[in-house]
Amino acid sequence: MARDPEKIQREIEKTRDALEESLDALAERANPKNLIEGGKEQVAARLADPKIKYSLIAVGALVGLALLRSILR
Repeated sequence: MARDPEKIQREIEKTRDALEESLDALAERANPKNLIEGGKEQVAARLADPKIKYSLIAVGALVGLALLRSILR
């Protein structure tokens, strides 16, 4: 049974539009600026964790004390 050429054309156009939307979404997700922003947000979220935050403060204080000690010797 033969298919209607107009129906086939409409299906092709519909598929082409769906593919275009998919490619646009992929391009947006793969944009380096968006990847960098996402990475910044992840780092900020991890640094907001009290365990990590206070551990880094303690390490910074120890390094500061060690530097101060070496300078004053």
